[in-house]
Amino acid sequence: MVIYKILRKSLFVLLFILALLSSYSLIANVSSVDVFASLDANDIRKIEFNRAPAKEMIGKKKYVRKQSNVTKYISSEQVTAPATLEETIDLTQFEKKKVVATGYTAGVESTGKSPDHPAYGITYSGVKVKRDLYSTIAADISVFPIGTILFIPGYGYGVVADTGSAIKGNKIDLYYPTVKEVFEKWGKREVDVYVVERGNGDLSEDVLTALNNTEALQVFRSQYQSE
Repeated sequence: MVIYKILRKSLFVLLFILALLSSYSLIANVSSVDVFASLDANDIRKIEFNRAPAKEMIGKKKYVRKQSNVTKYISSEQVTAPATLEETIDLTQFEKKKVVATGYTAGVESTGKSPDHPAYGITYSGVKVKRDLYSTIAADISVFPIGTILFIPGYGYGVVADTGSAIKGNKIDLYYPTVKEVFEKWGKREVDVYVVERGNGDLSEDVLTALNNTEALQVFRSQYQSE
């Protein structure tokens, strides 16, 4: 008889708890399974059969969020590529030399030669003047031998291919196709140049062409190449 009363009382308690949880689920919009999952043994033992526990359990609710495996893609707009030729090279690794740089053309104003002259546009090294990724420049070959590659900020790569009677010591002359470009794009400046590679006194069209066909730099070529 005693056992029957205990079982009966336990059944009433269980039914009461279930009814209480159902009411809480409706109010909080949380399933009974979630409520049970959020309780530990001590929480269950502390429940008193009145309305207070329902309010307490709202604060004890534990939400477990499953983190999904999401693949993140980077758009091309987020990839920062070099915007200028200068950004592709670490100039700090090269010898730096301060020079006075002027501009010149292949014409009479710079060389005394007109377009009908047989040596018009031909440099001291034998290659034709060129404004490109690697442009032909003139220098004092006792300072910068023929074939020396310089990087000139604001101009780009220059390959020593020519000389000049006024180009002595720390002076260089940068080739431009027209007089207008000489004045508008350069003029005369004192600038730090960087010795990328010292020449051996020789330069050929094949070497100059190969430099200007450097695949990694083609994106910048239109900014320098003359018509």
